[in-house]
Amino acid sequence: MSTETLEKAKSTLPVKGFLDLKDIAIPQGEDLVKAILQLKEEKNAVILAHYYQPGEIQDIADFLGDSLQLARQAKDTDADMIVFCGVHFMAEAAKILNPTKKVVLPDTMAGCSLADGCSGEGLRKMREQHPNALIATYINCNAETKAESDIIVTSSNAETVIEALPTDRPIIFAPDKNLGRYLSKKTGRDMILWDGSCIVHEAFSMERIAQQLADNPDAKMIAHPESEEAVLKLAHFIGSTSALLNFVEQDDCQKFIIATEEGILHEMRKRAPHKELIPALVFDESCNCSECFYMKRNTMEKLYLCMKYELPEIIIEEELRLRALKPIEAMLDLSKSIK
Repeated sequence: MSTETLEKAKSTLPVKGFLDLKDIAIPQGEDLVKAILQLKEEKNAVILAHYYQPGEIQDIADFLGDSLQLARQAKDTDADMIVFCGVHFMAEAAKILNPTKKVVLPDTMAGCSLADGCSGEGLRKMREQHPNALIATYINCNAETKAESDIIVTSSNAETVIEALPTDRPIIFAPDKNLGRYLSKKTGRDMILWDGSCIVHEAFSMERIAQQLADNPDAKMIAHPESEEAVLKLAHFIGSTSALLNFVEQDDCQKFIIATEEGILHEMRKRAPHKELIPALVFDESCNCSECFYMKRNTMEKLYLCMKYELPEIIIEEELRLRALKPIEAMLDLSKSIK
């Protein structure tokens, strides 16, 4: 491949989000897996992947986890390069925690509807309207939004964090109103909610799920708290990504209807191969599961190119990084008791 071809691919990164190198021969199948593992060894890299990633990426990852688990791994790694297979805000968080390490993401267009819908400027305006409020922000947000927050939460630790905040101060919770509403009920804290939601978890159809439950009376439905309240009311168990995994693995029930992103079923089938797992149905009757197209932008081919050329790289201006670091560290400190 010529230098000119590579430079052209680099120039299109801001638009395409990944190295579009059509002329390069990319290994396939087992050869691609071997090539990625070889690059990992050569570059002293660690591959972190979220449970919503494509199954083949989950299988090759050094560590598979939810947002809290991945943040911890990113903080503690001794690798020179962090290859983050997830969405953009997750890779940003890894860079915030590791300013001296190179952090790369296979496709920077792997975004998030929650992160896209909540700005730092918007939070500043909310703080002006509620000057005594503490801002607790879901980790599904960009660095600028984190920098305007007092503390970050994940679905795994949100209840613990909210309960630890001073009761004499109001709480602004952003950007997921469904998670915020759920936390208000769980903790008894009346929170000021940002009007945001996850397009994946809002795609579930209450009517279709109710029919699934009627057709499968021996099944338990489990749901992520980003889902709408009407869907949560149908659930036998509500929990974070990791909590849903643990529930399926440990509960005596042999059949589950899963109301979260379908990528989690890959790991669930590994942990509970003898159990029947049914994706909860969405409004779109042409589709039988809720899939995050952002998460699925990452592919094995993009992962290979990302590691080979160490691009796209996550870069954060230092002043912004330091401001965003404080609420993340506050979260990690309060979450030490959570596995």
